[in-house]
Amino acid sequence: MSKLASVYKTDYVQALDQHSQTNRNSSWVNDKGAWMTNIILIVFLKFIVAIIPGMTSELSWTLTTLIYNIGSYIMFHVVTGVPFEFTQGAYDNITLWEQIDGGVQFTATRKYLTTVPVVLFLLSTHYTHYAASAFAVNLLATVINLIAKLPSMHQVRLFNINQRVE
Repeated sequence: MSKLASVYKTDYVQALDQHSQTNRNSSWVNDKGAWMTNIILIVFLKFIVAIIPGMTSELSWTLTTLIYNIGSYIMFHVVTGVPFEFTQGAYDNITLWEQIDGGVQFTATRKYLTTVPVVLFLLSTHYTHYAASAFAVNLLATVINLIAKLPSMHQVRLFNINQRVE
């Protein structure tokens, strides 16, 4: 069997395994209250960062945006597989973002999770009074997070990070 046929067969079998049962690792993002929980976590993060002694309002908004974008990037775009052993390896090589809604693009959940960093960026830019350094940090963190969410980046691995092992 040629290598191409072998890869095709592996991908086909993996796709069948992925659609044979509900993925409990990614189905929670569609559950009632998941979106509100995300907002509550951001508000809680902002509160925790703001109560640090000597923290200015501008710096707390920038740190909130930075921490949220780094955390969501790691959670959705770096970690692969599932933490449970009920899938027989069907999701071992794909990230949580690629698992959401079975990989279908432009669903309500994906639009929401793409909009949150943008809104947080706009809020932090406003509350930092459009300072150039804060703007640059917030923009960089948000753009990196958003590039990973683009449909053209679906199952694309840069710099061999999360590369499939055959």
